Amino acid sequence: MTVYLDNAATTRCCKSAAEYMMRLIMEDYGNPSSLHAMGVKAEEEVKTARKKIAKTLKAQEKEIVFTSGGTESNNLAILGSAQANRRAGNHIITTAIEHASVQQPMRYLEEQGFRVTYLPVDSHGILCHDALEEALDEDTILVSMMLVNNEIGSITPIDEAVRQIRNRCKHALIHADAIQAYGKMRLNPKKSGIDLLSASGHKIHGPKGSGFLYIKDKTKLSPILFGGGQQKGMRSGTENVPAIAGLGEAAVLAYENFDEKIDRMYGLREYFIQEASRIANVTINGSLGRESAPHIVSVSVEGVRSEVLLHSLEEKGIYISAGSACSSNKPSVSRTLEAIALRRDLLDSTVRFSFCETTTKEELDYTLDCMSEIIPFCRKFTRK
Repeated sequence: MTVYLDNAATTRCCKSAAEYMMRLIMEDYGNPSSLHAMGVKAEEEVKTARKKIAKTLKAQEKEIVFTSGGTESNNLAILGSAQANRRAGNHIITTAIEHASVQQPMRYLEEQGFRVTYLPVDSHGILCHDALEEALDEDTILVSMMLVNNEIGSITPIDEAVRQIRNRCKHALIHADAIQAYGKMRLNPKKSGIDLLSASGHKIHGPKGSGFLYIKDKTKLSPILFGGGQQKGMRSGTENVPAIAGLGEAAVLAYENFDEKIDRMYGLREYFIQEASRIANVTINGSLGRESAPHIVSVSVEGVRSEVLLHSLEEKGIYISAGSACSSNKPSVSRTLEAIALRRDLLDSTVRFSFCETTTKEELDYTLDCMSEIIPFCRKFTRK
């Protein structure tokens, strides 16, 4: 039996998006900047995808800029904001549990002379609002926060945070990393007061190498890529029409029968947490209820290194992650787990299970049975 529980790393591309993309690759392959009929047809595909995505956010079509994925979207939002608004101030605020595609641009900006504040979170990974209030000042030009943490699934109370920011710094831009939230939450950036919102295609059964950045109309942002001036100069480079079209298709499907799918995922998550907690030496990290995302469960197993458990489950046909996929190949301790003050002996004993709409109870039962069998055995390999 094969059980794929690493959907926060990537999802399987849905059949309709894959078929749509193949047609564009093989048949309607024109360059959307070309003036002939094939180019015009390709341009229409990009417009159609932009319209589909804008509808899911209740946004204007012109507010959607296509990128190569979440990393580029986050970089464009952060670096573009800093460059465009430097005269207004040099202070940027983020949190201690951000993805590397936010952390690294922040480190780069610090090297360029910007002042960056990293806000603490509580033991569930929730933003400390008192710390945000204290950090805001007249030089603050950008606040960047992830809506759903990619490792433990904590949800940022964005509406409350936006109210705080607007009360103190009306000019500051607000960026939401929605890479784990898009398709799992209903998002309305305009209503929430968000200026910039990042999303990625391969987290919602779309293709890898696709993503977008929502840029609220009239937001001051500088491009970070220069060339042919595509997408009104905000993101130069020939548009990846098949990937964009696949992303648009996946976005529509992600929000079809949305409440039913999310309720089902929450049910599976709650069941998995309940049963996994019965296994000796197992601890669940983050919030247990619906204060967390529906698709992510962080599990620490005392006395078992994450890599040992990961590969032991892999031998049973079960695929999970030892933290974020973007950093799981590096021997570094998770900043998120450190930020929630996880016990030090559990920092390298934590794995992530992540679901999607096609995950079944039977798959979870098989996984739980294997965990019950494997964990006592794996504890023999505890590093002394």
